[in-house]
Amino acid sequence: MTGNATTRFDNVSLLSVASSLPSRVTSSDDLETRLGGALKRLKLKKSLLRRVAGVIERRNWAEGESSDVATIAAGQRALDEAGIKASDIGLLINTSVSRPHLEPSVAVRIHHGLGLPTSAINFDVANACLGFVTGMTLAGAMIESGQIKYALIVNGEDADQIQVNTVERLLHDDIDRDAFMSEFASLTLGSGAAAAVIGPSNLHPEGHRILGGVTRAATQFYDLCVGSVDGMFTDAKALLRGGLELVVSAWDEASTEWDWSNMDRYITHQVSSVHTNSMVKAAHLDASRVPTTFPYLGNVGPASIPITLADEQKTLERGDRVLLMGVGSGLNTALMELAW
Repeated sequence: MTGNATTRFDNVSLLSVASSLPSRVTSSDDLETRLGGALKRLKLKKSLLRRVAGVIERRNWAEGESSDVATIAAGQRALDEAGIKASDIGLLINTSVSRPHLEPSVAVRIHHGLGLPTSAINFDVANACLGFVTGMTLAGAMIESGQIKYALIVNGEDADQIQVNTVERLLHDDIDRDAFMSEFASLTLGSGAAAAVIGPSNLHPEGHRILGGVTRAATQFYDLCVGSVDGMFTDAKALLRGGLELVVSAWDEASTEWDWSNMDRYITHQVSSVHTNSMVKAAHLDASRVPTTFPYLGNVGPASIPITLADEQKTLERGDRVLLMGVGSGLNTALMELAW
């Protein structure tokens, strides 16, 4: 019995990927200035976010901006770049972790904002930071089955309130070093939005084939990273160790069917310099082929993979092999190959 779930596609392509970023930049220096009292009391050195996480700055929504509006903008840009009309979309999947309420789904707001047809199926999918890749997999299966022709996968993240709540809490006198570090990951989060259009390869030879990939679960680690609007609480060392073991296990087993040792680009979920460097080392990747956006965008949750891919696409050439890869709280991992 294998530990991986494997998916293969014969007629599914990525037609476009686009992002929409907030205009407000929040530097790590600014956050640490606001946390000055706590850092001094706990005798923690300055530039902690830069030194430990490699995060120099992140984006937050400015006045008049929001994740919903930005997601709609990213979706429209993706449609325009793919040359697909809103009326042709048969499926909309929203994959964001951020949501202003439990119901209705975030997808209905995006569906309405984009003017999608009443026939377009729409719903949210939650799978922590792997949500976007999970959405692509679900959409690919529905395209392959002939149920739909085109799908729009979207994601909009809003880390603003989480950071406000976290800073306020960390300034309390009853917060010790362990409590501070358990919330450190919340300070690396950033906001942003992304969207991608997926369709049938036989109708779009210009598209980028989605070949498939693998997923693997290690749900014994379900409580190592738990997030809500109040904040994100992690056991950083155990999370890193468990995540790396999971990725390596999935990678090793997949190697009998997939050769990912020499991809032209590895688009990884962006967390920090520690996580990126550890993944590069564990999987024996060429670091020059692993672009990073976390230094200036932070961890944008599920949006980080499509945002990084959208940023990197200008450097990709026809025929390049691209691997999307990441680990999501829970823990789960996903690796998906694209033929650019």
